[in-house]
Amino acid sequence: MRLSVHRKAHFNAAHRLYRKDWSDEKNLQVFGKCSNPHYHGHNYDLIVKVTGEIDPETGFVMDLKRLKDLIYEEVEVPFDHKNLNEEVPPFNNLNPTAENIAVVIWNKIREKLKPELDLEITLYETPRNYVTYKGE
Repeated sequence: MRLSVHRKAHFNAAHRLYRKDWSDEKNLQVFGKCSNPHYHGHNYDLIVKVTGEIDPETGFVMDLKRLKDLIYEEVEVPFDHKNLNEEVPPFNNLNPTAENIAVVIWNKIREKLKPELDLEITLYETPRNYVTYKGE
């Protein structure tokens, strides 16, 4: 029997959507006000979903305290109250769109999980705009 456990988290971060090889005009045309050279911020909500078999010894798919600590170390500490473009290395050369942020988070957490567990990341950039990535 496979079951999913979920953990919610939150972080605040600033970013700018733009391509260094494009003019300011083209960046504005493609990314709109999100290409503001002075950045803008979001209150991100994150849902981490881990799916697997229930361990017969513990009754857990995964210890949620361990998942909480993992999210804190891999996401909240490096991302919270940061300028993603300037302070978070994966985004030095990667446009910090919600899609790319979700993939970066998935990769960071995936490498810390047992291989038999499935992972899905849902990242809310606003209450109405969100992305989901499950490694496919």
